[in-house]
Amino acid sequence: MELLTNPVRAYAWGSRTVIAELLGRPVPSPHPEAELWLGAHPGDPSHLATGKSLVEAISADPEGQLGPDRTRRWQGTLPFLLKVLAADQPLSLQAHPSLAQARAGFAAEESAGLPRDAPDRNYRDANHKPELICALTPFAALVGFRTPADTIDLLQALDVPAIEAHVELLAAQPDAFGLRALFTTWITLPQSRLDELVPAVADGAVRLAGDGRWQEVARSVLELAERYPGDAGVLAALLLNRITLAPGEALYLPAGNLHMYLSGAGVELMANSDNVLRGGLTPKHVDVPELLRVLDFHAGPPPVLTGVADGGWVRYDTPAEEFLLRRCAATSGQVPVPEGGPRILLCTAGEAVVTAGGAELALTRGSAVWLAASDTDAVVEPRTPDTQLFLAGDGLS
Repeated sequence: MELLTNPVRAYAWGSRTVIAELLGRPVPSPHPEAELWLGAHPGDPSHLATGKSLVEAISADPEGQLGPDRTRRWQGTLPFLLKVLAADQPLSLQAHPSLAQARAGFAAEESAGLPRDAPDRNYRDANHKPELICALTPFAALVGFRTPADTIDLLQALDVPAIEAHVELLAAQPDAFGLRALFTTWITLPQSRLDELVPAVADGAVRLAGDGRWQEVARSVLELAERYPGDAGVLAALLLNRITLAPGEALYLPAGNLHMYLSGAGVELMANSDNVLRGGLTPKHVDVPELLRVLDFHAGPPPVLTGVADGGWVRYDTPAEEFLLRRCAATSGQVPVPEGGPRILLCTAGEAVVTAGGAELALTRGSAVWLAASDTDAVVEPRTPDTQLFLAGDGLS
């Protein structure tokens, strides 16, 4: 059991307050801070109190850190990556590949000799990236393709003559194939056409933004059109479900789910990968053919997860074997820490004490503890009424 020091990723869409406040640093930070990474990703690993990176510690003693069974199952690596995500601006429109797609894409780019840090590289590793986001604050996102019937209703409500033919395209085939046809049409439009359509759609959104069923979607489209004028991603955003999570609610995003986080702070847990296929609303590399290859156009909003009771914890179940997120439901008393493989315990509010093997560590807001598989019989004790703790492990336990 050791305290972790964790790297901060600075991206333009990040917050100058959320992560700085979490870590007890001066606010505002000098530049936007988007993600706090906790784990053993080779690109930016956490470090133990000894100064050794978590990658190095696991490599030196995989069975002690991961356990014999997990060492074999995960080939001696940590299968999950935990993050605190803080978005003051919308992220890029994106999706993640399946495991088979990631392996094939990574092998192809390796064979082509494309450097792993090349800006036009799609696959930086051979892993998939299913992910779970659990809100710390109200968290807004565009997630998954909306049902065709509802999307037709929205597009008709916009009342934009310039997209009438596109509305008819979906109305003639109101299913996943129609969504694919419409999305493909929009994402591949020439820039001259986008420069006409995007402002026209924004004008239509102005009429819907005041009230009514589509006001939140319309406001999001207006914000995106202002930040990214003439971007095909503004049109694509019209096809997605807009969801706002309350604190403690979560979304699971499987492979192929087109999504964009709009604003808010959350705890994110994912398979240990950095593979992203972008579709727009970003200055970064966009590979439309590859994105179309991985997208899942089957409609329907993803379920909002509230978690299930698990002793003193709330557990967010997903199909992913690589990760399982728990949130401590207790505000006092001693709570046993679930065992089974390596775990990371993160404190996002208040104070707590964790004990294991006769050792004791104090947790304050923003601090995190590495619990190896050999750290058994761990117990955590919240010390303040507002204490909030998250536990990341794999999904095998």
